[in-house]
Amino acid sequence: MKTSKIKIMTMMSLMTAILCILGPITMPIPISPVPISLVTLIIYLSVYILGMKRGTISCLLYLLIGFVGLPVFSGFTGGVGRLLGPTGGYMIGYVFMAVISGFFIERWITKRVLHMVGMVLGTIICYLFGTIWLSMQAGMSFSVALGAGVVPFLIGDSLKIIMAVSIGPLIRKRLKRAGLLPDGRRQHGN
Repeated sequence: MKTSKIKIMTMMSLMTAILCILGPITMPIPISPVPISLVTLIIYLSVYILGMKRGTISCLLYLLIGFVGLPVFSGFTGGVGRLLGPTGGYMIGYVFMAVISGFFIERWITKRVLHMVGMVLGTIICYLFGTIWLSMQAGMSFSVALGAGVVPFLIGDSLKIIMAVSIGPLIRKRLKRAGLLPDGRRQHGN
């Protein structure tokens, strides 16, 4: 029992660490204040590996680490100002993306199409939070913020969802086979 909890905590720490390592590595694009990053892909994979609750906690830990000032956000930045800045709404949206994506993955464990639906819905909610916040912070209309903070990312985020749906179940299966994840997660709706 204790070994299982230690393994889970280790996997949660590992996924948080991966977010902290890859989160700062971004590619700015000239038409948007929002950079391209791998954070959404790592969150999708986290909920595949850890499940909804633990994957969301991993995401929250990442945000907390950045909130206290460690440079884990885009461009090796951190602090309260970053969360309150123009891209803060997207970062808060990560939490909802993790919950929604994780719910669909746990509820329909073998239905990859529904996993994709959950990831798309979660991403839409993330986009919504981010766009509203960006429009308020940058003094843009909602449509201008949508054009700057969402449209340039649609293809890339679609590819991340496809990648996560393709490799997420394989990673989870291999980790379970290696004894690094418990096999006792509830599985619904084959």
